[in-house]
Amino acid sequence: MRLLVLGGTGFVGGATVTEAVRRGWSVTVFNRGLHGSTPSGVHRLRGDRTVPDGLAALAGGEWDVVVDTWDGAPRVAGDAGRALVDAVGHYVYVSSGSVYADQSVSGLNEDSPVAEADPDAVDGDYPQLKSGAERALREVFGDRLLIARAGLILGPGEDVGRLPWWLRRIERGGDVLAPGPADLPVQYIDVRDLAVWMLDAGGRRLGGTFNAIGRPGHTTMGELLDECVAATGADARLRWTDPAAILAAGVEPWNELPIWLPLGHPYRGLLERDVSRAFAAGLTCRPVAETVADTWRWLREVGTVPPRAGRPHRGAKGLDPAREVALLSAHGIQ
Repeated sequence: MRLLVLGGTGFVGGATVTEAVRRGWSVTVFNRGLHGSTPSGVHRLRGDRTVPDGLAALAGGEWDVVVDTWDGAPRVAGDAGRALVDAVGHYVYVSSGSVYADQSVSGLNEDSPVAEADPDAVDGDYPQLKSGAERALREVFGDRLLIARAGLILGPGEDVGRLPWWLRRIERGGDVLAPGPADLPVQYIDVRDLAVWMLDAGGRRLGGTFNAIGRPGHTTMGELLDECVAATGADARLRWTDPAAILAAGVEPWNELPIWLPLGHPYRGLLERDVSRAFAAGLTCRPVAETVADTWRWLREVGTVPPRAGRPHRGAKGLDPAREVALLSAHGIQ
């Protein structure tokens, strides 16, 4: 198979390239050449899709499958689609569960309402950008388009820093503020499982829209953090704290305490989506222990979370150590 990855050096794009190379596919990446690296044997094309004639390097090429991770202006996504419509067999667009209009709803499926978006827009917030790009590419490719609406993506190479933050925090040991309840379900996908499924589905010309993420409750906050303790081997004590107390202190879920979205949160639906369509189409997910252990192994090799290509401001902040100590002390944990 001949694969073209638009991007190819970031988190999802990099995992997709790695998986395709493992399969022995002929792989081409197209990007500006400003971030990351590509494996040996991968053909590299340079260009900036946001400028006039920026797609010129793609002229004359032919590919069986394209994987596009673009998260900018919908018009740019549409331009790439129009440039490639006669050169590719199937187009896979990595979208996001953020496109759904009401993120508080549990059980969102692929037919649930999405954010209003203009396919010709050049700006917007993240849900509008992804929703608009879906529309732009659907207008070009129709049934030859696979839209993979991912969600929380974890695993080696994670450049947002959510799971890496927890691993580094637990590595420091001591009393760790653990946002309760421990049995709170967490829905996510390992980036490698996402890559495998997209290439499998793209290779067999599967079209349509899919919530490409693990089942709701694939893990829990308790299991996830227990695996972080096991992977790091740290002398860390998880101090499970009532979510009401954490919220009353003004702590920001998802950002200051990565991955955690308590019940009743306006975005809780991000971790409770219907995935029956994707699993019927062959999606499988590895155990959380494997994801955590492999992410820890990778993190120790690279040292620090790499900068995000294109969106450096969207990394996870994590809870300030002094604030964590104060919150623990407030609950009688010294």
